[in-house]
Amino acid sequence: MPRGPRLDAPGTLHHIMVRGIERRRIFESYRDREDFLDRLGRIVKEGQASCLAWVLIPNHAHILVRTGPVPLSKMMRRLLTGYAVSFNLRRQRSGHLFQNRYRSIVCEEDPYLLELVRYIHLNAIRTGLVKDIGGLDRYRWSGHSVLMGTVSRPWQERDEILSYFGKKERVARRRYRQFVLEGIGLGKRGELSTGRENKDVRKASGKGLGKGDSRILGGASFLKEVLAGAERLTQEQMQLRTKRVDVERILDFIERELGVTREEIIGGGRRREISAARSAFCYVCLRLGLTGRQLSEALRISPAGVHLASVRGEVFVEENTEFEKSLTNYLNNLTTSP
Repeated sequence: MPRGPRLDAPGTLHHIMVRGIERRRIFESYRDREDFLDRLGRIVKEGQASCLAWVLIPNHAHILVRTGPVPLSKMMRRLLTGYAVSFNLRRQRSGHLFQNRYRSIVCEEDPYLLELVRYIHLNAIRTGLVKDIGGLDRYRWSGHSVLMGTVSRPWQERDEILSYFGKKERVARRRYRQFVLEGIGLGKRGELSTGRENKDVRKASGKGLGKGDSRILGGASFLKEVLAGAERLTQEQMQLRTKRVDVERILDFIERELGVTREEIIGGGRRREISAARSAFCYVCLRLGLTGRQLSEALRISPAGVHLASVRGEVFVEENTEFEKSLTNYLNNLTTSP
């Protein structure tokens, strides 16, 4: 069954799950964990997003993020690709680190925000990494310790969560801790990680979802709102794809803007300016709906190589404002031209 498209918009709450391939460890050392969190912190800040909860387990991670203007897919691509490359270099290994693409569930904030914060942080107890709430208070690899004030992570949103439990920080921490403690006896709460609406919430609201959507956690009106937004985004993307943009036209654009010939881009030259142009070419092509297979054949590199080049191209575009302006105009012309 094909995977559904990502659902996202500024201000959307996402429960993100990242797993190691074949359930292998993705965190093996203190350095691994700090590297992942440093990257997460930078990307959250640069993306103007809010990280509300998180936990690192040896073979997976949970993150609760409210996105800003930067799409979640863009943030996660930078986080996971950068971390995987760094992890592999440290261990002189190659190959995939993560299991497929990350999983994300769009969540309705009321009534799920605090439930998700508690659920995510309690994973450290459920998986046996710590024995009890006291151990969780001091567990360095969970956002709970940040809320309790035992570990500092300036990029994590503390004040918003604590504000639900009181105006004075000391009181709020005590009440928040009690809230988490009470959650231990509630079990796994599978709906918080599968996207299926909680039965009690459905009964109370009278707004069942029928079969529902595994990408969404919330009531019927929330479901309709999210899907309507996704449909609008899909229509905009289709406008670009139906313009019959081909490899030759994109090569013309890159050649004109960056001063590197198409022969150099396709020929595999390794000079810095050629590599940058090839990466930008891959990024623009994928953004316009061309497939990794098409680019793989055109450039005579593997699909994985195309993906890595696209990630580098995205960074190149962000760091070169003049080219980014030209690219924006190019894409707008494609959308508006007949």
